[in-house]
Amino acid sequence: MIEKLFYLVAIAGLLGACQPKQENTDNQTNTTKTTEQKLQEEVPEIDITDFDTQAVNYVGKTVKVKGIVDHVCKHGGKKLLLVADSADIHVESNKRFDDAIVGSEVLVIGKVKEFRVDEAYCLKMEEDNLKSHSEGKSNDKLFEQKKKQIAAYRDSMEKAGTDHLSFYSLEFVSLSEPNKN
Repeated sequence: MIEKLFYLVAIAGLLGACQPKQENTDNQTNTTKTTEQKLQEEVPEIDITDFDTQAVNYVGKTVKVKGIVDHVCKHGGKKLLLVADSADIHVESNKRFDDAIVGSEVLVIGKVKEFRVDEAYCLKMEEDNLKSHSEGKSNDKLFEQKKKQIAAYRDSMEKAGTDHLSFYSLEFVSLSEPNKN
């Protein structure tokens, strides 16, 4: 008798364990969606016109920026130029951007990257320019253009009273078109 009762309890337990718990699954799905939405909401949005001045505070961090896609790079399609009235941001991706987004207003989520130009960088550019020109890989016009660019970097650093120039861009995470539903 005890054996039968034991078997009945064991079978009931197995049957109960095999039934999906719909309520918990729904709660987990809702929790996941809420967490993803919350994460999206927590990503700070920077106005594109303030990006160059605010980016220093977000290097290595994820931000949102809204603008119009002016250009998708024709050489691989992995870069785009996001613009507004008097501002622009370069966005780089590992995947190709769809050319159809050119002209669209988009919200880009990306990680802020900084590229620094300092005296060491200028010296390396000079060395590479001299080497390339002496080996015949660049003509006189290109050689002179690069010399002027290096001089412009140095002049800009001197005028700004700083030892480096910072150029900011976004490493692509995601993109959405806010006006499309």
